[in-house]
Amino acid sequence: QVQLVESGGGWVQPGGSLRLSCAASGSIFSVSDVGWDRQAPGKERESVARLTGFGSTSYAVSAKGRFTISRDNAKNTVYLQMNSLSPEDTAVYYCNLYYLKNYWGQGTQVTVSS
Repeated sequence: QVQLVESGGGWVQPGGSLRLSCAASGSIFSVSDVGWDRQAPGKERESVARLTGFGSTSYAVSAKGRFTISRDNAKNTVYLQMNSLSPEDTAVYYCNLYYLKNYWGQGTQVTVSS
C-alpha cells in the first residue's frame, strides 16, 4: 500500500511562489508516474502536471511556463514549484501516484490573495 503526504501549501500574495512536496511510502516510487492535481471551490478536480517514470513531463495550459514538476527518487518525493501565482491558482492541491492503480494524498491548501 502506498501513502502520499503533501506539504508546502499555504498563503501567498499574487506573483509569489510556493513549492509543494509529496513524500511517498513504498518501493515503487521510482517506476511510477506521479503528478499534481488541484480542485478549486465549486470546480472539478483538474490535472496540473504529470511526470512519468521515464522522466517525461506534461502540464495543464494554465500551468505551463509557471509550474515545474520534479522528483527525487532517492527521497521518494515529488515536487511542484509554482511561480507567478495568481488568485486563480487557489485550490487544494493533491499529489497523485500511478502504478497499476491510482493513489492520492490528502491534499494541501494553496491560497493566493492580497
